[in-house]
Amino acid sequence: MQEYDMNPTPQRGEARPTSPRLRPVSPVTPEIEEILGGSIKSVTGEHLRLFGTMAHHPKMLKRFLAFGGFFLNRGLLPAREREIVILRVAWNTGSVYEFGQHTVIGRNCGLRDDEIAALAGDPSRHDWSDRDRGLIAMTDEICADDCASEPTWKELRAEWSDAELCELVLLVGVYRMVAGFLNTMGVELDPNTPGWPD
Repeated sequence: MQEYDMNPTPQRGEARPTSPRLRPVSPVTPEIEEILGGSIKSVTGEHLRLFGTMAHHPKMLKRFLAFGGFFLNRGLLPAREREIVILRVAWNTGSVYEFGQHTVIGRNCGLRDDEIAALAGDPSRHDWSDRDRGLIAMTDEICADDCASEPTWKELRAEWSDAELCELVLLVGVYRMVAGFLNTMGVELDPNTPGWPD
């Protein structure tokens, strides 16, 4: 049996697979096609590889799509601000797949390429509004310590309702979870989807 180091200190990305550990389900069964029916598709019109990989567990996929769909389609947060948070989570977790998908979505929600590039690295390279800076700080702090600091929380309280704050914190958690799945499974970018900005 393998011995496990209970205090590992790997560098970010060190354990990442270089090829998919689990490929998307193929062929797609009628059951999976029904589950994926209204889900987001890639820029080429195909089912996302993320969902194709999750389709190995159809019941889980169905529940995940309902849960994840809330944040993208039925939440309270403005789309642009939502995408700032998701892109920053993707950067913090090293999820190129998540960053690429949400680069496309973010552009459609009003984010400019210079803003997207600034979210992949040092956000001080861009002149963000106080509201945007608060979102970035919250995301970085939750990704680093599973908690937003008191100064950041005070800034957020001045800008967002209680319901929006609940959604913001869960948004970070949900996309960290998705990034962990993507990174662990080695899900490859969908066709014609960007990776990290130059």
